[in-house]
Amino acid sequence: MDIVLVHGAGGRPTTWSAVQPLLAARGHRLFTVTNPMTSLADDVANTAAVLDETEGPVLLVGHSYGGAVITNVGRDPRVEGLVYIAAFGPDEGETVNRIVERYEPAEISKYMRRGPNGDWKSETGPEFWAEIGPDLSAEQREIVEAEGRRAENLIFTEATGVPAWRTLPSWYLVADDDRTLRPEIQNDMATRMKATVEHVPGSHYTTLVWPERVADLIHTAALAVGGAA
Repeated sequence: MDIVLVHGAGGRPTTWSAVQPLLAARGHRLFTVTNPMTSLADDVANTAAVLDETEGPVLLVGHSYGGAVITNVGRDPRVEGLVYIAAFGPDEGETVNRIVERYEPAEISKYMRRGPNGDWKSETGPEFWAEIGPDLSAEQREIVEAEGRRAENLIFTEATGVPAWRTLPSWYLVADDDRTLRPEIQNDMATRMKATVEHVPGSHYTTLVWPERVADLIHTAALAVGGAA
């Protein structure tokens, strides 16, 4: 099956590096995007353009903020299902900020720094990794730090259109020790979208920490909506 993998805020190419070979070995055609993170609308358009490279049907997979992207791209008729990996699944008219503001601030908020133009980036260091990503290896931390990109405020403040999860089958992998996107938020969004839910321990870096579990869930969803390539 054709699977499009969408990163979150920060836009790291290695988000899916441990997951891709596992899915490829199961016969799936994989497509990744590097979104500009200039606005939600721009990222939706950039991801939607990748669908033209697919043969269909398509399964969309989003990590973190990437969930907001696939929630909108999923309205394309070529898309058959959605998989959320510790990801946002906003409802119509909802923004990423509006979701998190309904809850206590996550620990990540202590490390978020705003640039002169209103853009955002995490300030990493020993305290950050001890609290936010304790389950990453030193090598993984170096890669994440080197590849981190700033995200414009508009990716968090632009409202979602009609969410694709209203009509498409959805799956959700909750990271139970997530200090970036609180687990209770993940659970509430998964419940709202009536997703098939699985849980893993660990931080927000789910795709790097639990690549086998992530690949298993994506493969399960692919078989349910369209099968292997």
